[in-house]
Amino acid sequence: MTKPAQQIIVKKVRKAAHAHHGGAWKIAYADFVTAMMAFFLLMWLISMTTPEQKEGLAEYFAPGAVSPSTSGAGGMLWGTALDKSGSKPAPPREVATGTKPEDRARRTNSGGTGDREVNRSAAGQQASHSAIASLRQALQSMPEIADLSRNIVIEPTREGLDVALMDESGRSMFPEGSVQPYPSTRRVLETLAPTLRRLPNRLAVTGHTAAARPGSVAGVDPWSLTTGRALAVREILSSAGLPNDRFASVVGRADTEPVFPDNPYIAPNRRVRITLLSEEPPLPPNLFR
Repeated sequence: MTKPAQQIIVKKVRKAAHAHHGGAWKIAYADFVTAMMAFFLLMWLISMTTPEQKEGLAEYFAPGAVSPSTSGAGGMLWGTALDKSGSKPAPPREVATGTKPEDRARRTNSGGTGDREVNRSAAGQQASHSAIASLRQALQSMPEIADLSRNIVIEPTREGLDVALMDESGRSMFPEGSVQPYPSTRRVLETLAPTLRRLPNRLAVTGHTAAARPGSVAGVDPWSLTTGRALAVREILSSAGLPNDRFASVVGRADTEPVFPDNPYIAPNRRVRITLLSEEPPLPPNLFR
């Protein structure tokens, strides 16, 4: 008997190809490299800046309404903590009150001069920061003069605190050759006047201008121009409520003190500075005895 033909079954196994990997890892790697580059750039900038520049950057990014002191509410005569290390347990009473004989002798011999200088220095810094915050808050209260923000520079100086009305390229605070300011400049001064009146500092108003470029036509005498602009600023502040005895000086410097000595012809050299003088108030002779 013939056997039926056996059916042959062939199995073919097909291997599936691996799924294509996405590019997400490339994006993550690029972000990582960018972050590392930014980090090393930041480290390089920190190492290259001076302590004064670091302080200026910190002040620029600090909120204007927040007191920069370590304690107190930031007012002109409110408290300041000289020790920034935080709360500490109180020392023994004898040390804290200075009742040791050697402490009394040291204080008697020195007359408390060191403590007095530290207190005055800290009080001066506190007053400067508080005045800056008050002036900036006064300017922020008028949104209509926000476009003049780059023309108003508030910074501490060796003499005190400067409020400079400075020209920029394409925007001036005074018409060319005129001693009377633009209406917008007048509004800025009238806005600052109440804050300046509340501060105890005397004011020095100083006018400056840029040097004339070689070959240019001679215009208004720079001494008369800067003196007239300083006088105009004083008159506006006086009309806004500042008494005459608050002004220590009103002078014009012509082009003798440019902001940029390397380029005395550019617009920012034209400015009027209102300096809040950091004069030490008279103290009673027996205050620290």
